[in-house]
Amino acid sequence: MGNLDFSINLSCMSLTCGQKPEYPERTHANTGRTCKLHANAPIDGDQSEKELHFGNISPRLRRNADPCTYTQCKWPGGHYVIVPFKISASYTSAEHESITRGLLSFHESTCIRFVPKTLNDMDYLYFFSGDRCSSKVGRRGGKQKISLKTSRCLNISTVQHEVLHALGFRHEHSRSDRDKHVYIHTENIKPGHEHNFKKVQTNNLGTTYDFKSVMQYTKHAFSRNRSPTILARSSHKLDFGDAKQMSANDIARVNRLYKCSK
Repeated sequence: MGNLDFSINLSCMSLTCGQKPEYPERTHANTGRTCKLHANAPIDGDQSEKELHFGNISPRLRRNADPCTYTQCKWPGGHYVIVPFKISASYTSAEHESITRGLLSFHESTCIRFVPKTLNDMDYLYFFSGDRCSSKVGRRGGKQKISLKTSRCLNISTVQHEVLHALGFRHEHSRSDRDKHVYIHTENIKPGHEHNFKKVQTNNLGTTYDFKSVMQYTKHAFSRNRSPTILARSSHKLDFGDAKQMSANDIARVNRLYKCSK
């Protein structure tokens, strides 16, 4: 794909495409278009999305046990992995900036590059303000919706969490080796949310279980009775699930799955 410049610039609250750039530019790997990604990303006026489900992963799609085992559920790329996206116009400028900053965090440590969707991009991520934080797992094709509720889903770790789902990653406590590290107390899980605790035959990419991952739930996640749904085997007193940003393991997994040079 050549040596492309994907420099990050947050000094301007706008997006321009197809124009002579005034800031460090990046060239879209597939179309050759030139765009600048700043703190405000492309927007779209659709505000009526209501089809995603509670809990980070849509239960209708959990049949894909390991969505990134096969290349068709990974986003394509070479030296850089290009992921087109749009952000709903229903967000305020500040909310819009929060989402964009979450996307830009991947540019700093991985080969994932989020680019503004154009008419030529059939597969893309669409961020909208639903009633929960939710994402499908892996590349699904077409307009792939990520729900980020304005009141609780716009911190950087939550944006990273949902984007990692879209890149093909499951919850940490769903790992194939999770039973060596945690207890799952199904009797304490709210009915209808069991799919978020399903163990999956994941490809762990040579990384260890990581309680500091942004993909790790808290010990009381989706509890029906305020009792723990997840407990660490090493110590029931261990707290987890409060990561503020991606861990070193989160970053390593992205880079290994997508064969990044970083």
